[in-house]
Amino acid sequence: ELSGTKLYFMQSNGGLADATTFRGKDCILSGPAGGVVGAVATATQDGYDRIIGFAMGGTSTDVCHFNGEFERTLESEVAGVRIRAPMLRIHTVAAGGGSIVRFDGARFRVGPESAGANPGPACYRRGGPLTVTDCNVMLGKLIPDNFPKVFGDSGDQPIDEVTVRRKFDQLAAEVNKSTHKKSTIYQIAQGFIGVAVQNMAAAIKRISVERGYDVSQYTLCCFGGAGAQHACLVAQALGMRRVLIHKNASLLSAYGIGLADIRVLQEKTVELPLDHSIIAKLDVAFDQLFQRGKRVLLQQGIDENRFEVLKKTHIRYAGTDTALEVNYNPNPDLLARNFEALHQNRFGFIDPTREVIVESASVELIVPMTTLGTAPREATAKTSDATIAKVFFDDKFHQCGVYQRDALPLESWIIGPAIIIEPNSTIVVEPGWRAQFTKSEQLVLERSSAINKKQSTGARADPVMLEIFNKLFISVAEQMGHTLQNTSYSVNMKERLDFSCAVFDSQGGLVSNAHICPFTWDLWVIPSPMSLNNGMLTFDRVTHTYITRRTRVALTSLTSP
Repeated sequence: ELSGTKLYFMQSNGGLADATTFRGKDCILSGPAGGVVGAVATATQDGYDRIIGFAMGGTSTDVCHFNGEFERTLESEVAGVRIRAPMLRIHTVAAGGGSIVRFDGARFRVGPESAGANPGPACYRRGGPLTVTDCNVMLGKLIPDNFPKVFGDSGDQPIDEVTVRRKFDQLAAEVNKSTHKKSTIYQIAQGFIGVAVQNMAAAIKRISVERGYDVSQYTLCCFGGAGAQHACLVAQALGMRRVLIHKNASLLSAYGIGLADIRVLQEKTVELPLDHSIIAKLDVAFDQLFQRGKRVLLQQGIDENRFEVLKKTHIRYAGTDTALEVNYNPNPDLLARNFEALHQNRFGFIDPTREVIVESASVELIVPMTTLGTAPREATAKTSDATIAKVFFDDKFHQCGVYQRDALPLESWIIGPAIIIEPNSTIVVEPGWRAQFTKSEQLVLERSSAINKKQSTGARADPVMLEIFNKLFISVAEQMGHTLQNTSYSVNMKERLDFSCAVFDSQGGLVSNAHICPFTWDLWVIPSPMSLNNGMLTFDRVTHTYITRRTRVALTSLTSP
């Protein structure tokens, strides 16, 4: 069918595979991996070599970390199934444009349920619930006139502002009755956006702050259809000052697959102490892995001169199973120091008394496929061509300039608040931010004023801040838990998660506990028959078990006294 065209498939490890060598297990996260490749390629093109990838779509948000090289995990759990295959390290949370927003009587909740594509958000005219997208419609950040008329039963109507307003009116009545406040529908929509932003910021902390990286020194590379509406707010929540949005940001996963290189990864278990005697053995292992990968590429007719080779070692302390990936160096002392520097950065300590183990060695063969070119255009319009819209920011309406991205002048700053329209997405420039269109056709958003992290919540409980602080306190407890799990030696701690991490107030009251706790009860099951002898209960048998989240237990009532 392809008339002799060479066919490649995208893999979860960020590389392409020839159709003859492709395996299904290697493509479980191939779509998100394409987004990571696209984000890295477009960011490094403009000199940004430390990025946080932020991809917000309709049902979920994918985040990743890049600091000069791709980060991979050799074992992942996807939909409850543990898979042993190299995958780019991507963290996903249920926060997207279609995430359902609701009030539970005390707090504002966003997701994890999603309206999906059908019925979709309430504004899609299919009877859907209120979602994050509807909140942006309510605030004026999504402008109906700039959407294609493809909604409704006949597929020829614009998005429905009237239904969105009616549903928010109903929700506002419920919220104000429960909280005894007089919040407007705009404040309520803004509150839900704030909760969604905290959910996404927490996801980024999982792949950055929890692993010892200071995100304030990174650029937030935003992609996905809904990402550009929230990028400034997410960056602001994390203390980041720069956002990068490519012209194909809404389609970056597909674009990234087109930019991907052929990659072959080979790995071998070593399990030997890191000392001078191991270098010769590692050199032999690396040569074997290289020859194995080389055969795979030669079978595809690829010239050996095109190969690029990366050698990695996976090193850990004896008695632990958290191995860190370290670039190979034939000097064992330097290799050990590099491992200790990574361990100190990740976990906050090193242990000079504990033996260092080289767990495995890996070789990655790379065949570059695409060079990202730049075809800068000349400016054809001025910022005065903007229209004006009324948009709700920071508890009040602002007069906001609305610009077409293709008409933006090159290298001129647009001061926020502003909205930039492009064919596949809407970009929101929040107050205190500014935007510039670069020669490589990327949009750079920068924080132009200081980030005010202080916020007064008042004495009365606020449903928005209750949920935001709930997420923040949970994040603190979970970061404690992940550090304890990664650095502990006990199997009970690492695998059964038989520990608890929590935040308490000054009186010892529980504020928040980590969701990683196993919810385990020590249960003594006492089956009948039982009898009373001299005032003492006796039983034929007693069984001892644990009840966890995953245990289904049928209990029958005891009828004896």
